[in-house]
Amino acid sequence: MKKIIIAIDGFSSCGKSTMAKALARNVGYLYFDSGAMYRAVTLFCMRNGLITNGNIDVEALRARMNEIHITFKADPVSGNSITMLNNEDVEHDIRSLEVSKMVSQVATLDFVRSEMIEQQREMGKSKGIVMDGRDIGTTVFPNAEMKVFVTASAEVRAQRRYDELTARGDQPNYNEILENVQQRDHIDQTREISPLKKADDALLLDNSNMTREEQMNWLIEMFNKLTKEC
Repeated sequence: MKKIIIAIDGFSSCGKSTMAKALARNVGYLYFDSGAMYRAVTLFCMRNGLITNGNIDVEALRARMNEIHITFKADPVSGNSITMLNNEDVEHDIRSLEVSKMVSQVATLDFVRSEMIEQQREMGKSKGIVMDGRDIGTTVFPNAEMKVFVTASAEVRAQRRYDELTARGDQPNYNEILENVQQRDHIDQTREISPLKKADDALLLDNSNMTREEQMNWLIEMFNKLTKEC
């Protein structure tokens, strides 16, 4: 069977990464979390004093982009991808609310996006991959054979994020998370470089009231249909 590129885009906290990982396992593809790459850049900024009071030192970050090397490795237990920043496992650190508050602003920077897009396209040269993010089907892989755009209400997404952080042992505030979700939606949709939008040929998936099993059944059905047509 011919291998394809599967691009999954959508709003923050829609469960894109979870479904993309599961889909990749089901069809035997490699999974890459593009959003984790921008989170890793954000974490680098925070650790190196490039963000002060919510403001990014843009020129300092531009000068240090060559110090940021992002790769992925497979978790030996779960098989999921682990985000590596300069050979350090940062998978847990990049999921913090502090990173979430700043990642959309970092991701709007043209030189950051250009570098990440170049790395992402390199990952997809052999196909047989699932990649999720904000602009995978519109900018990174506009010719991807399968594109999915995921959405859900802001309230549902905030609750999912709240549950995720609580399960990690954090003590999140739901209203703060909801505000962050709504703010990120606005930034993602209105940025000048690669704004979040549904590709014309993307399949729409509103998973507000769907179980993970229902989502996976739908994705597998679409995958089987599209790979038969390729």
